[in-house]
Amino acid sequence: MELSDLTAWLDVFRGKGAWIAQVFLIVLGTLLLNFVQRRLRLRLQRRLERTRTPWDDAVVEAIGPPLTWLIWVVGIAFAATVVHRATGAAIFEMVDPVRDVAVIAIVVWFLLRLIQRAEANLIAAAEAQGRTVDRTTADAISKLLRASVIITGVLVALQTLGYSISGVLAFGGIGGLAVGFAAKDLLANFFGGLMIYLDRPFAVGDWIRSPDRDIEGVVERIGWRLTTIRTFDKRPLYVPNATFTQIAVENPSRMSNRRIYETIGIRYDDADRLEGILRDVRAMLESHPEIDHDQILMVYFNAFGPSSLDFFVYTFTKTTKWAEYHRVKEDVLLRIQRIIREHGAEIAYPTTTVHVPEGLRIHGMSPAEPTRPQPPAA
Repeated sequence: MELSDLTAWLDVFRGKGAWIAQVFLIVLGTLLLNFVQRRLRLRLQRRLERTRTPWDDAVVEAIGPPLTWLIWVVGIAFAATVVHRATGAAIFEMVDPVRDVAVIAIVVWFLLRLIQRAEANLIAAAEAQGRTVDRTTADAISKLLRASVIITGVLVALQTLGYSISGVLAFGGIGGLAVGFAAKDLLANFFGGLMIYLDRPFAVGDWIRSPDRDIEGVVERIGWRLTTIRTFDKRPLYVPNATFTQIAVENPSRMSNRRIYETIGIRYDDADRLEGILRDVRAMLESHPEIDHDQILMVYFNAFGPSSLDFFVYTFTKTTKWAEYHRVKEDVLLRIQRIIREHGAEIAYPTTTVHVPEGLRIHGMSPAEPTRPQPPAA
């Protein structure tokens, strides 16, 4: 092979294969840029973890995967444009609209991650500082922001693809009527969830129950369609939100106090000690450190029972926690028992006394005649 032939072959290769080299360089540059952004992002994240601001951490945590995908989408789109110019293949005409839609989707993805991370960081920061956080309100705001981002992203993508947003909105207004009739239950649950967020009869973490339905447990999640309740036997209960617009809901978690209401009876033989017992029980409750003395407190003789003299105790504890309440109630009852014993009285229990009149005789037997066993019949 002569030198002129080699030179001609290299010229041909250089003319036909230049776009291959360009694509290679673009892909290599994309890899390098992705590597650099990862290193810089990790270094920035370690530095921002030392700050107390939750927003910067949320931005860095949210931007990671979307930024990686953005670099690859832009790099591959650039490489596809080079190939299209070199080959003229019709399939590469879709590069620009696909790239634009992908970029919009990545931006929406980043914003959704940012909202989620910001919500978690703000709640964690507030709890670390000892401040109370309304998780239900935070969740509602987060969901509204995410819905707004998704709707805006869809409209922008349609506009980018050449569709008229005004026409889409007009079609949506007409079609919304048909969808509303077809999905009335879904809409009822949606507006039921909206009413829960606005009226706030309960929040995540509250213990609720309904006297109308067999619903009782701790609220774990309030969604747009369902509310998840964890029952006390640890089973999940999924209640459609529309149900809460039709039933009464009791929220024991928001009670200000818990009530102790007990009826206690002593024997009729201890009637003369009853007044002193009532006085000492009342004094014990008035000095008890875990009884709320700003609430009503009553200890009174209540009724002549069938086998006891009954008095009732009506008071309220300071605590509203269920386990702590039962500890306080146990202490109060044990103290009442000790007071009754200190007065030489006893707590009554159901008894029946039969009074036999004197001179009672059994037919065929004198009162002094003892009973004798009869021999068995032959």
